[in-house]
Amino acid sequence: MCNAVHHSTVINGISKFVNCIMNYLAHAYLSFRDPSILAGNMISDYVKGKKKFDYPERVQEGIMLHRFIDQFTDEHPVNRELQKIFKPNYGLYSGPIVDVILDYFVANDSKLYDPQSLMEFSTDVYEMLAAFEPIFPEKFGRMFPYMKSQNWLYHYQFREGIKNSLGGLARRARYIEETATAFRLYTDNIETIQAGYNEFFPELKKMTLTEIRLSNQA
Repeated sequence: MCNAVHHSTVINGISKFVNCIMNYLAHAYLSFRDPSILAGNMISDYVKGKKKFDYPERVQEGIMLHRFIDQFTDEHPVNRELQKIFKPNYGLYSGPIVDVILDYFVANDSKLYDPQSLMEFSTDVYEMLAAFEPIFPEKFGRMFPYMKSQNWLYHYQFREGIKNSLGGLARRARYIEETATAFRLYTDNIETIQAGYNEFFPELKKMTLTEIRLSNQA
């Protein structure tokens, strides 16, 4: 659910601001424990154009699933309403900001991981991804050791983890000087965002499962 790619058609250079700040936990969860789908889903923003055909067919399906998730998210009315919280301060970057923040709610939605814990789920994701390290795109390959050693997926459950992710956005974004305001808006509007998540994410989960089933039947 990374909006930066889509917004790059509107503002020159936005796609370069981060390659790509996205909510990794949501994409990991929405791979539903299929290792190849997971790999494709996680590397998708680092695979451009026909490069996807360099990967095994099931990984290609994960790459395309990621793009389906992005499009569904970008067009969902709840997501667009949540972006309005941040748009006066951050303009088109409000999309990536909402993407990052939603991982806090994914991380704290304990029923998603039952009977596992978030820690166990995160460890399983890293182990599944490790099998695909030889085919990682270069940039994702450089990032993955940090994701694993710092346990990014697990730390999204803490507000400090979201604060750090927003800080990463500010370091990479060409037109953002700070994200302290974004973090304040997030904490000030956390109940509204929670309500939006409660409406949006079950729909996203249902549509993603349908997309996977259709892909399996093709």
